Amino acid sequence: MNKHISKKILTVAVILSSAFLFQSCDTVNKIFGKGGKKGGGSVEDPLAGIKNGQLVAKSRKGYKQVAPEGMVLIPSGSFMMGQADEDVMSTRINLNKRISIPAFYMDDTEISNNEYRMFINSILADSLEALGEEFIMTSLYPDTSVWKKDFTYHNGDQLTENYYGNPAFDNYPVVGVSWDAAQFFCRWRTDLYNNYRAENNEFRSPRFRLPSEAEWEWAARGGSEGAKYPWGNPYVANAKGCYMANFKPNRGNYQKDGFQYTAPVNMYEKNAFGLYNMAGNVAEWTQDAYSESYMPVTWDLNPNYDNPDEPRKVIKGGSWKDVAHYLESGTTTYEYRTATKSYIGFRCVMDRMGSVPGRE
Repeated sequence: MNKHISKKILTVAVILSSAFLFQSCDTVNKIFGKGGKKGGGSVEDPLAGIKNGQLVAKSRKGYKQVAPEGMVLIPSGSFMMGQADEDVMSTRINLNKRISIPAFYMDDTEISNNEYRMFINSILADSLEALGEEFIMTSLYPDTSVWKKDFTYHNGDQLTENYYGNPAFDNYPVVGVSWDAAQFFCRWRTDLYNNYRAENNEFRSPRFRLPSEAEWEWAARGGSEGAKYPWGNPYVANAKGCYMANFKPNRGNYQKDGFQYTAPVNMYEKNAFGLYNMAGNVAEWTQDAYSESYMPVTWDLNPNYDNPDEPRKVIKGGSWKDVAHYLESGTTTYEYRTATKSYIGFRCVMDRMGSVPGRE
């Protein structure tokens, strides 16, 4: 997938957004809401906040942001971003820096095969003519060949044939999806959600998107300052000797943690924020471009390194095929935006608008 295809993704996304907006009712009602109904949009009269030549407008009624299905609220906070242990890889890029993060919603699990299948099925049903079957199947459909091509002389035929398509793996994380495809999924999910809200006369919701590197790390730590892993410090197994994540323990005894490859998206213990598998299982795409100078060049409030000319994108969390170092919340690495791997998936976030529950 080159820059031309990336531009095509953006162009088609705009077209799809417009199609969702105009397919029912009129534009004014979509934007302002019809009002007058339970849970509806804005007031019927857009000038109701002006009376006797004066501004009397207060907050509009009927809007209450709730967590979308499958998401949990990640509270705002401040933490020391970066490595919590020695830099064993000698990368010298993940220096410590205090960061503040606003509240947001995050998927409590990685996007599963069956959730991603809903996206593919919807695109094939509604946008086949606009996008073309070749683009959908080569750029958006999961690359199932990754199980064979990622590893030298690896007998991955059964996973290539069954991992995405067989119901046995429905609740396992989708893999073989590029950063660009994950972006397209987020735009589709946003249109799907807001089209439903518009049809039910509700205010437009903030968009779904990939988390920034800082948001991801704050969420992974679960509020534990300086914690090495999402469950705390300093070991990868609990007091009973049970491993806390799906990774590569004991120098390659993959089965020791319970799974040779990926695990179900809701396996292992949740962290303090209610998130599963923020370490191990599959590494996860973030929104940020990768930079060796990330810490000194980004701001300390809600940072996001956005560089469309940088093809390397940050991945976090480590995976089923990684050693424990990559499971650390502060470890940062990258992959190219067009790459599809058997060990990289993603999850979505959504901005929390206005006050946080309990602080109104």
